Amino acid sequence: MNDHSSSRRQFVKTSTVLTAGSLLTAPFISNAAPNDKVLKIGLVGIGGRGSGAAAQAMNADENVALTAIGDLFEDRIKLRSRILKARGRDKFQVTPDTSFAGFDAYKKVIDSGVDVVILTSPPNFRPQHLEYAVEKGVHCFYEKPVAVDAPGVRKVIELAKKAKEKNLGFMSGFCWRHHSPKQEVFKRVLDGALGELSSMYSTYNGGEVWKKKREEGWSDLEAQMRNWNAHLWLSGDSIVEQAVHCIDMMQWAMGDQLPVHAEGSGGRQVYQDPDKYGNIYDHFACAYQWESGSRGYHFSRQQNGTAGSYEVELYGSKGSCSAKNRHTILTGDSAWRYRGETNDMYQTEHDTLFESIRKNAPFNDGEKAANSTMVAIMGRMASYTGQKITFEQALNSKEDLTPPHFDWDKTLPVPKAPVPGVTRFM
Repeated sequence: MNDHSSSRRQFVKTSTVLTAGSLLTAPFISNAAPNDKVLKIGLVGIGGRGSGAAAQAMNADENVALTAIGDLFEDRIKLRSRILKARGRDKFQVTPDTSFAGFDAYKKVIDSGVDVVILTSPPNFRPQHLEYAVEKGVHCFYEKPVAVDAPGVRKVIELAKKAKEKNLGFMSGFCWRHHSPKQEVFKRVLDGALGELSSMYSTYNGGEVWKKKREEGWSDLEAQMRNWNAHLWLSGDSIVEQAVHCIDMMQWAMGDQLPVHAEGSGGRQVYQDPDKYGNIYDHFACAYQWESGSRGYHFSRQQNGTAGSYEVELYGSKGSCSAKNRHTILTGDSAWRYRGETNDMYQTEHDTLFESIRKNAPFNDGEKAANSTMVAIMGRMASYTGQKITFEQALNSKEDLTPPHFDWDKTLPVPKAPVPGVTRFM
């Protein structure tokens, strides 16, 4: 969602930069929420993930209510609201007056008096929605990735700092970091169970994701918005929108140190029809290197009929680890496997956020989330251009993917897909 009158390109240029001095001098703001206070929740982006997040938020605390919903399309609000009402029962308190459609729906939801907002619109709009929420003093849960390009990531890094300054919750949807088995695995890895990490192998290989056939009467903009995951400017491509989970786990294993550079390749073997598949790639292969010499190898694809794989394997001087699926650590003659209880990581995210708000110690993983998003974008840049890209180059990129307009009546052609060796780094 975005205002018709402006684009995020303008938003980035006119946003105020938060200085180090302002962080040092800013007063502490109490956002404590006593247990008897009803925390009002707003939802912006009522797709499948947004509906799930809203249901989990309603289950996270006894004294909460979902009071406002916003989405670009009114038909989606009507469809999903019925489901949420059934799941939320008396905690679903959205009315026709607090249901908002259109590009400015995010402002109306936030301005309706909510305490917490769930931001699950297509990733292109995340920085803009987050800025408005932080400006208004509203706690945020926002899905990954945090942005689709470097200007957006830089903005979210600023906003994460500002949210800390204002004592606001600022939680990302990197859900695996809230999964009990993985928390124990990565704790042991970071405590040295594998010794010095030498290499990591991550995969996110699966079939095609959902697509909606263009209907009569849809403009170019509506057709792209309805199929946002197929368009680079909306999703950031699959390595950023989907496979970023695996890249985040490699970051986790490295103690959130940033890689020095990346090389990659990718292309379109299946996604050849731009009317159906937009301009994203259907496969990626990237190699990252950290200052320590550790290397991370990432492979992902969206191709039907291919072998599926969703794994993160770690290799160190003392042994190896299956961090994603088997939750095992093998070192010499010893073997360890997680045998404890598991949890619903999606629910735990919201439990953690709401508990932190009640305790006046709001959860904030904004900078980590922004960095993991940027590492994924760096891999995309390396794959698109066929060049070695450093993290510093990637983070300082001036490439802004926002289209030239948000006018329903104007044409908005789908740009050609990038070609390695031809597409230039910006």
